[in-house]
Amino acid sequence: MSHLGIAELPPAERPRERFRAHGARSLSIPELLALVIGSGTARRSALAVAHDLFGSSDGSLRRLAGRSPAVMTNIAGLGTARALAVHAALELGRRMSSEGVAEGAAFRSPRDVWLAYGPRLEDLPVEEFHVAVLNSQHRLDRDILVTRGILNSSLVHPREVFREAIAERAAAIVLVHNHPSGDPTPSMDDRAVTNQLVAAGKLLDIPVADHVIIGRSRYLSFSEAGML
Repeated sequence: MSHLGIAELPPAERPRERFRAHGARSLSIPELLALVIGSGTARRSALAVAHDLFGSSDGSLRRLAGRSPAVMTNIAGLGTARALAVHAALELGRRMSSEGVAEGAAFRSPRDVWLAYGPRLEDLPVEEFHVAVLNSQHRLDRDILVTRGILNSSLVHPREVFREAIAERAAAIVLVHNHPSGDPTPSMDDRAVTNQLVAAGKLLDIPVADHVIIGRSRYLSFSEAGML
């Protein structure tokens, strides 16, 4: 019934009314998107726009979250303001998922790092480089965002990486960054930066316990791969 205007739907089928009566879980993803979009145009309902928007990402919220608001406006009836609202809603969902990177989380294996950072980083359209500052029990004392790159490049300097680690009296650090391509295979730059930071850590007596690259639904650990 997405071709109908929302006002033409029976009251029991209107997303807002169903939300009130039965809660958010009773709505489909396009219906939830329609609520975020708010209103349609003279020719297209918000529900029709939402169906087209969701269909444009092959029915994947993950793919949709990776699209810029400018690309979303290619959908008929979706202007810049509404595209920004959709993007903001998806970003809120991503940040809620990322709250698993909580102080005190135990990082005893690369998989622990991936489980903590994957939901936050795997779908980002740009590269972020984080430092997980660990205490002597290998629990997270602090998560530090060092750089946020453009496309798939970022510059990392030992000064920025170790400044907070020294202040926090870190027992060790774990380097974490994502590849927007979804492929966690390390580049030559990744290897060079890792070697540089490992050497700096030895001088400062703050060992680099691992470097974990986050891909889409997978990761690569330098320590597991024997590259650390």
